[in-house]
Amino acid sequence: MFPDGRPSLTPPRPTMVAPPPPITPWQRFIENSKQSLDDLGGMALLLRDATVATFARPFELKEIIYQLESLGLKSVTIALLTALFVGMVMTVQFAFGLERFGATDYVGRVIGLSITRELAPALTALVVGSRIGSGMAAELGSMAVTEQIDAIRALGADPIKKLVVPRLIACLILMPVLTIFADVVGFCGAMGVAKLQFDTPMGFFFRTALESINMQDFMSGVGKSPFFGVTIAVIGCYYGIQTRGGTEGVGRSTTRTVVACAIAVLVADFFLTKLFLSVKI
Repeated sequence: MFPDGRPSLTPPRPTMVAPPPPITPWQRFIENSKQSLDDLGGMALLLRDATVATFARPFELKEIIYQLESLGLKSVTIALLTALFVGMVMTVQFAFGLERFGATDYVGRVIGLSITRELAPALTALVVGSRIGSGMAAELGSMAVTEQIDAIRALGADPIKKLVVPRLIACLILMPVLTIFADVVGFCGAMGVAKLQFDTPMGFFFRTALESINMQDFMSGVGKSPFFGVTIAVIGCYYGIQTRGGTEGVGRSTTRTVVACAIAVLVADFFLTKLFLSVKI
């Protein structure tokens, strides 16, 4: 505007806004740590609410059976293939290594203990758990962004009772069963490779493996599986229910679930291994 009051023909210059300061790696680490602690707290509360809702009527038996079929039957193939080839690879590795020292007779003992104690439960939880957890996150995330979970609350039902509890119980039952199947299939694959490639009699391989495995070894492996199942179900359901931001948010929740499941299984495996080794059966 001119001094005499006439309006200026040139538009005023926009005021320059200073850009926000860049986030340092330390600040990003602090924010990620806070978010992780918030997620851990939310998962703990979700597990508490799901445990309480499990014993409340009515019991969702049909939904539990459906989840067992949906999560279990579709995961059997990948679990058995993983166990089969892991058993075969471990046999080749240990046989070549022990052959240098003339100790191939101990391959069955080493493979039996390795598969029973660690490989079957841990790898089954990692491979199958990532599939199951990401599926839960995607399914519940889609329901969250389309406001179906809010509709369940509006109708007076409990979303945790309807959606979380059946998946939690299904994983609790499913993981030990898949682990036992993985034990059998992985050991059969190891025994077959030992016979075909190293000419180790199957009877000798089987007998020496059974001699080295006791009930504590078996329970140490199978006993981890329910904890893995609960961990996977809680993580998948939590990230699914907390999904925001449309289809892009569903993708983020699915990715975070896969990463969180893998890390949680490995961390839980360490502490559960120490616990079961300290308990004598």
